[in-house]
Amino acid sequence: MTGGRTGGHIYPLVAVGAELQTQCGQRGIALDLRYLGAYGPFKGLLEANNIKVGKVAESKLRRYMSIHNFIDGPKFVYSFMQAMVKIFFFMPDVVFSKGGPGALAVVMAAKFYFIPVIVHESDAVPGLTNLLSSKFTKLVLTSFPGVENYFPGKQVMLIGNPIRRSLLAGISTESKQKNKGAFGFDPQLPLILVIGGSQGATSINDFILDNLSEILQVTQVLHQTGTKNYEQTLKEVSFIVEKMPEEISKRYKAFDYFGDEINLAYIASDLIVSRSSAGAIFEIAAFGKPSILIPLPPNIAANDHQTKNAYDYAAGGAAEVMEQTNLLPNLFINHVKKIVEDQTLSAKMSNAALAFAKPEAASKIAQIILELTGNAT
Repeated sequence: MTGGRTGGHIYPLVAVGAELQTQCGQRGIALDLRYLGAYGPFKGLLEANNIKVGKVAESKLRRYMSIHNFIDGPKFVYSFMQAMVKIFFFMPDVVFSKGGPGALAVVMAAKFYFIPVIVHESDAVPGLTNLLSSKFTKLVLTSFPGVENYFPGKQVMLIGNPIRRSLLAGISTESKQKNKGAFGFDPQLPLILVIGGSQGATSINDFILDNLSEILQVTQVLHQTGTKNYEQTLKEVSFIVEKMPEEISKRYKAFDYFGDEINLAYIASDLIVSRSSAGAIFEIAAFGKPSILIPLPPNIAANDHQTKNAYDYAAGGAAEVMEQTNLLPNLFINHVKKIVEDQTLSAKMSNAALAFAKPEAASKIAQIILELTGNAT
C-alpha cells in the first residue's frame, strides 16, 4: 500500500488493511502487508494495525509553476530510486495506491516490475498524483459519481471511500439519547457535532466561538477543536460562558480529538458541521446524519476539491453547503434551527445520507485485491 502523509490517505488504507487481514485469516492465506511511502505522523497508527512501514522521500506534484518544483523534481527521482530498491527486495503481488506525495514513485516502480496496481481516488476532483498514476494501471476505484470522466480508457469502479469497520460499531445498537447523556448533555435537546479533522479547522472554531452565545440558544454543541487549538479554545470559552446561566453554559463541550470514539459522538448528534473532505463525508453518510458542510476555500484545497465534494454530496439532499465566504452568523443559525427543529426535513436528510453511504467499500476493495492475487475464493 502507498499514499500520502495525511489522515485522508492513511485512514482508508488502514481500513482496507484490516479487511485484508480479516479475509485472509478466514481463508487461511498468509498475508505480508506493507506500507511504502510518506507517512507523516501516522507511522505508529500503521504499525499498530499490523502494517509494516517503509519510507520513500515525498515530493509534491504541482500543476503550476513554482520555485519548489526545482527542489521536488530531484526529490522525485530520489524517491523513485528508493522505491525501485525497496520493492525489489519485497516484490509484492499487488500495489494499492491512495495517491499523495510519494505514491507516484511507488506506482511507477511497481509498473517497472510488472506488478498490478490499483488506484483509489477519494475526491470528486482527482488529485494530480492519481491522474498520473492511472497511466500505469487498468483499474481505478472512485468514491463519487462522475469521476470516471477524468480517467478515459480505464476500467473505473464506483466503490466509495473506505471506512474502518471499528468506527462503524454501535450504529444499530447505540442510542442517541444515551450517548448525549454520556457526553454530559441533556438527552432531550438537539446536539450539533462540530468537527474539522485531527488538526481542527481554525476558521470554523473561531466562527463557533464568536457566535457561541447565540448558537447555544438553539442547540447544544459538541466541538472537536483539534489538538493544537484545544487549550486556546478552553481559555476563550471560559471567558465567553462566564456571564451565561449555568443551564446554558452546560450546552457546550470541547474535545481536542476523538479518535476511534468519534463513532459515539456521531451517534449522539442530531446535526454535524464539518469540512467536506471525502473521509468526513463518507463517515457522516454512514451514520445517516444531516450535515452542514463548510468546504476549505479554493486557495487552500487543491483543485477546490472540497467544494466539489460538498455540492456533489448535497445534490441528493443529505447536506446544506455554506462556503466560507457566506458563513454569516444569522444564516448559519437559521440553517441549524431549520434542520434540528423540522423532524421531517431532518429525516429526509438522514435518508439521503444513508442512500449515499457505502460502508462496505473497504471490504470490497480487499476482495478486489485478493482477486488480483488469485486468492478470491
